[in-house]
Amino acid sequence: MECDVLVLGGGPGGYTAAIRAAQLGAKAVCVEQEPALGGTCLRVGCIPTKAWVQTAHALHDARDLFGRLGAVVGEPQLDFAAANAWKDGVVEQMTGGVAQLFKANGVEWVQGRGRFTGPNSLAVEGAEDVAFRSAIVATGSYPMRLPIPGLDSPRCVDSTGLLSQIEVPRRLVVLGGGIIGCEFASIFNRFGAAVTVIEMLPTLIPQEDADAAKELAKAFGRRGIVLHLGKQCTSVDDTGAGLVVHFGDGEVVEADLMLVSVGRAALVEGIGLEAAGVSFDRKGIGTDEHRRTNVPHVYAVGDCAGYWQLAHTAFREGEVAAENVCGHEATMGNPAVPRPIYTDPEIAGVGLTEAQAKERFGEENVAVGRAPWAAIARAVMSGDTTGWVKTIHETTYGELLGVVIVGPHATDLVDVGVVALDAESTIETIGDGVAPHPTFSEAIKESALVALGRAIHLPPKRRP
Repeated sequence: MECDVLVLGGGPGGYTAAIRAAQLGAKAVCVEQEPALGGTCLRVGCIPTKAWVQTAHALHDARDLFGRLGAVVGEPQLDFAAANAWKDGVVEQMTGGVAQLFKANGVEWVQGRGRFTGPNSLAVEGAEDVAFRSAIVATGSYPMRLPIPGLDSPRCVDSTGLLSQIEVPRRLVVLGGGIIGCEFASIFNRFGAAVTVIEMLPTLIPQEDADAAKELAKAFGRRGIVLHLGKQCTSVDDTGAGLVVHFGDGEVVEADLMLVSVGRAALVEGIGLEAAGVSFDRKGIGTDEHRRTNVPHVYAVGDCAGYWQLAHTAFREGEVAAENVCGHEATMGNPAVPRPIYTDPEIAGVGLTEAQAKERFGEENVAVGRAPWAAIARAVMSGDTTGWVKTIHETTYGELLGVVIVGPHATDLVDVGVVALDAESTIETIGDGVAPHPTFSEAIKESALVALGRAIHLPPKRRP
């Protein structure tokens, strides 16, 4: 089989690249070993996880909110089989949708495990070999495992294993307090499990804004999620009936299941990159801003390229690589990349955190505005006022540097910050804008007004 553009991997970066290349007139072939397209994100990652998030939200609303709003219902019960059926149905619809998009755009999907055999050839297990003019590698990443004694127990699962559970564990230990670990901790707490999080660093979601991490820790504490921060797991014993997890200085916790969520690594081994002449290391495949590797006709996008581990950045990388492969000029540049976290409360950030801004510009040159949801009418009427919106800007020119949101609809609202940062907006632009009323988005404007010292719906700060 011959083609213009070979794409190895059918996840967000890969299927986007294949579709975009076909739109530009190339004969595109996508090789994907799994029985469905969509990669980790659609099959065993963000899509099924967020389907469970919706179930968790529904349980919380029925249990804690509906009565306050005057909608009286009985005590909600989790039907985990129905929740799984819903999750699986969402996955099937989304992965099937990618297959239909391939057909509509003329992309050929070859199912099988692919391995480069040269700079212009790929062998596919169980299928015809592919000869290509250009290639885009989009093999993604895989969950890492730490060399901790006992972590090979079948009761110690990664995110894929947790998503395949047919029963809610009575006691769940989450090893790793990053984004994935916190999202599953939030979900299974709502599902009724006793959840314990063990994180070696002193804070949850350590890459996020410190205030957001503190707010999440407080919320988890109120919900009964037990946090052991700044402590390492040393060993795990499988008793046959459950797990005994050892951590810290002789501390133990018992569990029925353990989620191991300590990060993901680029999937670059075993795909024949050496035969293609492509350079890589443990961090991923080296590429430039065009996503071109050291081999001029081979590109790499998504997790395997080692920039971000986010589906939404992979989408854009796939477009950029495909356009360059087809003779156009496209670069990633330095886009504003949103950081959504689907815990309860939701958290989302874009741009610099407060600490990063002060480190880069100097503490005296950075101003912050914060508007609590309790001051926003739409949040009050929704019954959820946990959290706030924070804007971060530098004071010389007023340039917006970052937005951090904790609370309702944070992951949707953060796109306002994405557009503002990409447009190099000032804090005055945000503060002087006309926000629709009553909406959650008013909090973004109000936080900017706080930063400018002219808040309308919050009392002025007391001067020392």
